[in-house]
Amino acid sequence: MFQTKKPENGAIYFFNNEVDKNGLSEQEARKRLLKYGPNVLEEGKKLTALDIFLDQFKDFIIMVLLAATLISAIMGEIADAVTITIIIILNAVLGFIQEYRTEQSLEALKKLSAPSSKVIRDGVIKEIPSEEITIDDVIVLEAGDRVPADAVVFESYNLKLDESILTGESVPVSKEPTEIGNRRTVQKKSIIYMGTVVTNGRCKALVVDVGMRTEMGKIAGMIKEIDDNMTPLQKRLDKLGKILVTGSLLICALVTVIGIARGESIYYMFLSGVSLAVAAIPEGLPAVVTVSLAIGVQRMLKRNAIVRKLPAVETLGCTNVICTDKTGTLTENKMTVKKIFVNDDVVEIEGKDLKSRFVSRGIKIDPAYDATIRRLLEIGAVCNNADVKIDRFKVRNEFVDDVKYYGDPTEAAILYASILGGISKESVERKIKRIEEIPFDSDRKRMSVVVEENGLMYAFTKGAPDVVVELCTKVLRDGREVPLSSFEKKKILEVNERFSRSALRVLAFAYRRLPKGTRYDSTNIEKDLVFVGLEGMIDPPRKEAYDAVLKCKLAGIKPIMITGDHKLTAAAIADELNIHSKTENIMTGDEIDKIDDKTLCEAVENTTVYARVSPKHKLRIVRALKKRGYTVAMTGDGVNDAPAIKEADIGISMGKSGTDVAKEASSMILTDDNFATIVAAIEEGRIIYDNIRKFIRYLLSCNIGEVITMFIAALTSLELPLIPIQILMVNLVTDGLPALALGLDPADKDIMNLKPRKADESIFSNGLGTRIGIVGILMAICTLSSYVFALTYGTLDRARTIAFSTLVMVELIHSFECRSERHLIFELGVFSNIYLIIASTVSFLLFVSTVYIPFLSKVFKTVPLTWFDWLVVVFFSSIEFVFNNLYTAFVLPKKEAK
Repeated sequence: MFQTKKPENGAIYFFNNEVDKNGLSEQEARKRLLKYGPNVLEEGKKLTALDIFLDQFKDFIIMVLLAATLISAIMGEIADAVTITIIIILNAVLGFIQEYRTEQSLEALKKLSAPSSKVIRDGVIKEIPSEEITIDDVIVLEAGDRVPADAVVFESYNLKLDESILTGESVPVSKEPTEIGNRRTVQKKSIIYMGTVVTNGRCKALVVDVGMRTEMGKIAGMIKEIDDNMTPLQKRLDKLGKILVTGSLLICALVTVIGIARGESIYYMFLSGVSLAVAAIPEGLPAVVTVSLAIGVQRMLKRNAIVRKLPAVETLGCTNVICTDKTGTLTENKMTVKKIFVNDDVVEIEGKDLKSRFVSRGIKIDPAYDATIRRLLEIGAVCNNADVKIDRFKVRNEFVDDVKYYGDPTEAAILYASILGGISKESVERKIKRIEEIPFDSDRKRMSVVVEENGLMYAFTKGAPDVVVELCTKVLRDGREVPLSSFEKKKILEVNERFSRSALRVLAFAYRRLPKGTRYDSTNIEKDLVFVGLEGMIDPPRKEAYDAVLKCKLAGIKPIMITGDHKLTAAAIADELNIHSKTENIMTGDEIDKIDDKTLCEAVENTTVYARVSPKHKLRIVRALKKRGYTVAMTGDGVNDAPAIKEADIGISMGKSGTDVAKEASSMILTDDNFATIVAAIEEGRIIYDNIRKFIRYLLSCNIGEVITMFIAALTSLELPLIPIQILMVNLVTDGLPALALGLDPADKDIMNLKPRKADESIFSNGLGTRIGIVGILMAICTLSSYVFALTYGTLDRARTIAFSTLVMVELIHSFECRSERHLIFELGVFSNIYLIIASTVSFLLFVSTVYIPFLSKVFKTVPLTWFDWLVVVFFSSIEFVFNNLYTAFVLPKKEAK
């Protein structure tokens, strides 16, 4: 039977079967829609395809390359200008395709809060687009519906809603009808909110707020005040580009001035300077960065994550704090019965599938042969409105059970516990017929059903232990009904408290045989009950969450649980997953309200669990962590998480349960809502950043070698060892394919055993800048030494060809050394990066073609090399290889030990 409260507003008609008029008229609804606007949440500004493409050219290094291209074209180096232009366009196309595809993936994922809804217009139930709902519409909802707007319930039946999307609370909330004449006096228990989901019952409600004026809309508006931040990679590359351009232009200008001062042709020296400038600016850098990020994103797609912005993957790589919700991310989002109290004894359910066992004091129990447990499970199965479906399928010669809950998660968990004990809903209904139901409500805190069993009438009751126990006069012990004393009641409640301290949600179960003629109402049937037992349940952690948390800690990442759940529940899950230790604190939202930002900033250092928090608390927590210097990733699945998602360095929303608001605020979306996927993203981020360091090391070492070679030659009054077109050829041959191949390099095996980088850490940290400089100098020494030696026995063209060959060879060899900063190439395996093998081979063949193909030899002013010339090239090009490996093998370990 419906619970009803008739509205006092005469313009709104209460609707029952006998009434043929209700709700707004279509004409009035159209007027209100114009007055209040559509029922939609405002979205952030969307980028068009053209915007995304043009953004690819706004990078500082790209703008410098465009200028270099123009200069090269003016100087007559059309081939170089065309080559650079192709690189720029390829880079832009790669970036555009990836970012556009990511945006399209997001659009495909997005679902409106309620795409269509049922309303009563002109006395008829109609289904209309949710955006057309307006104030004073009467909406009709039932289990499974998503609430399309904030509304006041005026008629309901056993109504429960999942409000976790707003509150973080995983347990469904009961709602009651109220009068809707004076909306300012309506209590929260009668208000339903946009985006929440009806898990049980049905109702009719009057819409009071739509769109951005709803609670969801207000929270969505909070994130507009937060600005997007550049990721660490964007900052590093922007800074690096400016330094490289400034430095290289100064050196190239100096080389040009020195040459002119020596009497060289102004045009020739200017052309040499421009060529050096082009060589010094690593034009492969933005292309390789984009390709590496794009490849990382593709890998993430395969691992259930969609990255909305390419640099976000890299930012995850330097994350040292993950703020994560509990329900559905760390846990399975399924309530599970863990403990039962019957016969003055605690029985544990061990396992998580159909092979689970009932165990007491280490001894397995068969519920079929224990009358008390069997009765407990029967009550749980019958006094229940949920359903559990189990599909069995075969995988690799093994049967796998796919268990799905339908309805209230708590009731589904109770039913599943009965199934594990051999009592399914179908089997028990064959012997126990359900006659009547007295639904659960927040005042009674219990639910009862009247059943017929073997010709006798019984009442089955479940509810809050403190309430149900007080209604009991007997207890079922070993299958017999015996009197229940005050002492025994106290003992039962002590067990309830013990279960609660373990963060178990506890329900009590009882029954009563009904005399003939008993009226089926709560006053008559819910008294003189026989206590049967208690069931304690919890939402268990995901299996993969254990390893994911451990992997985080080994990687120096601090996982923090931020949830709307009860403090004890949060603590239990955190303890089980090893997120929280005895030396770390647990804070609640109320405690956060009592302290200022400065105190909170100190408290976050030693706090790993936050419970009963609201959106404003999450924002304060994330901001406090950022003030402490942490790079913060924030995960969430609801609107309540969106402000913190936007504020965090990396915002991560849920693909399954996440709202439009959360997804729009995020940098990355988890399609499986799984914490373990975040760890995979962190690993990918580290791999990408490590590979970026590899090709930065390679590109800059080579470019520095080229610049120093020319600079020293100019200072020592030597004929330039390389002519401009040879400089450009070295640059194009070595900076292109090998650098791209390094961006595809497999990860070092110990990459997740390293500490996270600091957000403000230089890209040249850990001695990388020093190694780049030393190697660049060595390359210059090798090249100049081969050049000077060749001049002792050959012509200038031959000496330049040998210098040209030595520089190309030493750079290609160095590409293999750059695969790891900590390991030798022989430890990694020479052939473990097949892309680098192919790239080096192609580059070598291109170089050789300029020496031995007559037409190209004439263009590049080279001469064919003899076998003795090649011995000279191999000898001088191997000097850097020997030095670098000796350093990695003997010097670096000592530095790391210190």
